[in-house]
Amino acid sequence: MLTTLKTSYTDTRAADLAWALGREPLPALAELDLELSGAKLQLRLLGASHQVLLEEDRGACSETVACMPGSSTPLPLGVERRLGDWEYEFAARVETLSQDSFAGRAQEVIALVTDHPHGLAGTFPGSPHAFTAMVAQRLDGQVGWRTWHAYPQEGQLVVTRTRVGARLPAGR
Repeated sequence: MLTTLKTSYTDTRAADLAWALGREPLPALAELDLELSGAKLQLRLLGASHQVLLEEDRGACSETVACMPGSSTPLPLGVERRLGDWEYEFAARVETLSQDSFAGRAQEVIALVTDHPHGLAGTFPGSPHAFTAMVAQRLDGQVGWRTWHAYPQEGQLVVTRTRVGARLPAGR
């Protein structure tokens, strides 16, 4: 699903992104509710990037990657955490591209997410390549999502990948 977000572009630099687990739902500009084999997932586009809310019988998880005033947790390259009965794994990278390469990569990502049954993309007014996009899936008992945060003025694309799954018993 592709939408035009009705807000100004508030994420001005990739370096301003922060990461957090367990935050309460923030005001969203667009949402996509999914049911993936018993897991309820809500993909949320914020004025300042993304939030994912996951709920299963085993518990709930909230991931936020956004420009969060007062946050002291910058965007990490990788995180592994135990969350109750779950294993949580997060990875992020920044792609720096030329202006021409950035435009092509932006079109590629938006097309991929728009055509995906579990995808949500939002473009910001003012730049055809300013967007946040998300896609979710369930695979081998795990729920996962990927996100893309575009910063055309810097030629940077922040790409994240998250997996959440049941913790295996010790000895396996």
